[in-house]
Amino acid sequence: MRNDSRLRAFRFGAMLLCLLHAPAIHPAEPVKAELAAVTSTALERMITLPGELKPYESVVLFARLPGFVEKVLVDKGSFVKKGETLVTLSAPEIALQSAAAESKFRMAKSRLAEALAKRQGAQLAYDHLEEASRTEGVVAEVEVLQALSALEAAKAGVEAAAGSADAAESELRAARQMEQYLTVTAPFDGVVTERHVHTGALVGPSPNAALLRLEQTRRLRLDVAVPEADVAGIPNGAVVAFTVPAYRTRRFSARVARNSRSVDAGSRTLSVELDVDNSSGLLAPGMYPEVSWPVRSNGMVLSVPATAIVRSTERTFVVRVRRGEAEWVDVRRGASLGDLVEVTGDLAPGDLVLRRGTDEIRPGSPVQGLTK
Repeated sequence: MRNDSRLRAFRFGAMLLCLLHAPAIHPAEPVKAELAAVTSTALERMITLPGELKPYESVVLFARLPGFVEKVLVDKGSFVKKGETLVTLSAPEIALQSAAAESKFRMAKSRLAEALAKRQGAQLAYDHLEEASRTEGVVAEVEVLQALSALEAAKAGVEAAAGSADAAESELRAARQMEQYLTVTAPFDGVVTERHVHTGALVGPSPNAALLRLEQTRRLRLDVAVPEADVAGIPNGAVVAFTVPAYRTRRFSARVARNSRSVDAGSRTLSVELDVDNSSGLLAPGMYPEVSWPVRSNGMVLSVPATAIVRSTERTFVVRVRRGEAEWVDVRRGASLGDLVEVTGDLAPGDLVLRRGTDEIRPGSPVQGLTK
């Protein structure tokens, strides 16, 4: 018993001695790191989109009537004004129809003049007899009635002749209109970009018998396919810059004018048209410009320095410092905004994150922030 008591006393003393000589345990030293605040900004950036220049107006000209090409007054590359004669055709049957219509109209006018003269004579005869009948016994009543009937017949003849003259005049106008169809004129100011016929060719209103193609190039349409994600920020009426391969060092401008208001199901893009002033004549339809397209968000977005985002094989996160301790917050990376990057995640404006994120600082580690 005495030996057991001595053994326990020895063990207690040894333990006490170890405790007295053990090194003191101090908390981990906080990591000093530069911090950056999460900011809330409006997303404004520029993206480069391909486009295509198209003529503002374009038309393929056909002959309205069958005929032979008599003259072609323009060629490929010719600049023309609205109403200018481009092609003249010949069609003998049209000329004959016009001559016949004109002859018929003249004959109808002659008959109308004759009917008017007869009416005037009948009117005078009736007036004379009607005046004489006022004296009893001078003119028989039957003569007055006969004169009145003759006057009514003359008036009907005038109406019939006038109707015939009007119909003949309408036929003449139609024939002359047909003759005008033998002259092909420019429907607007533009340039001839294609020529398909020469003198003597037989042409007509067939889809395979085009004469010329006319395009308006002083003003162009710039067609740009904008991705669906950027449709909400289309600035209607904004001026946009673009370049073309032919003039790499020169920047041109266009104004947003209209869009299709329908997203293409295949490409998920919206077709947007811009108006381009091409009075200099440097640009041409068919060119493929590179457009500097402005993208603006409808609301505010959160952003952090690009160096604050940590990527591993498992996650993408930032290291937030809250109450002196590190936290890993998962985020999704968005658009670049210069030195900043748009992020979405469990963050709020004003939160402090490591400016240079690293996975060496584990969650719960003490951090002493150095703001810049």
